[in-house]
Amino acid sequence: MKNTYNVGNLIYDASIYDSMNTNMNDLPFYKRWLSKNKDARILELCCGTGRLTIPLAKEGFDITGVDITASMLEKATIKAAEANLNIEFIEADMRALDLPQQYDLIFIPFNSIHHLYTNDDLFQTLQTVKKHLKKDGVFIFDCFNPNIQFIAQSGKELKEIAHYKTDDDREILIKEIMQYQSKTQINRIEWHYFINGKFDSIQNLDMRMFFPQELDAYLQWNDFKILHKFGSFEEEAFSDTSDKQIFVCK
Repeated sequence: MKNTYNVGNLIYDASIYDSMNTNMNDLPFYKRWLSKNKDARILELCCGTGRLTIPLAKEGFDITGVDITASMLEKATIKAAEANLNIEFIEADMRALDLPQQYDLIFIPFNSIHHLYTNDDLFQTLQTVKKHLKKDGVFIFDCFNPNIQFIAQSGKELKEIAHYKTDDDREILIKEIMQYQSKTQINRIEWHYFINGKFDSIQNLDMRMFFPQELDAYLQWNDFKILHKFGSFEEEAFSDTSDKQIFVCK
């Protein structure tokens, strides 16, 4: 049965997306892990507009980006061309990806697995990774460590979470409210967009929550060995108070 969960189109507006995500702290982490083998062939799943792909390619890494959203890849291609980089970007669903080569390192960044709404979605993705990963290859991904108290508080009223200007000169204000469904473990997030001072629309940002022991078990069931589990991109040990779950697997 097709689920009704989704991510709104405005959230994948490339200019709105890029301008909102300018101060992320994950790039140094990936540089540290990728620099262990400069000759590695790298596959980034859910690459978006190339926020990580392009700076990593500038460092000389052989990296391919995959994403399901054409508008995001269009922006990534333009940005790569402006940087005089020849990067292969592929439009595909990572659950059914079938490429002719294998990779030394595969990563899924920026909480993207939260948009795998069912266990089947997650398991299909893990099988895709297994199929494309070399025997001694490394698989890295990150996601949130669910904070039920925060989710419950955030369901009481609209709260402003972002206010910025885009590179095409739109003023964006985003307010958020959410409702957690315990049966499905899906957090139904609404982003209320105001553009240039006027209300524009409500966009869904539905996210499946994955709890720590659950993810550990799912990885093991799919034949992945967890080499490291960090609670931050500074590689702090994962703990009760960690905001993130960051996995390095083989």
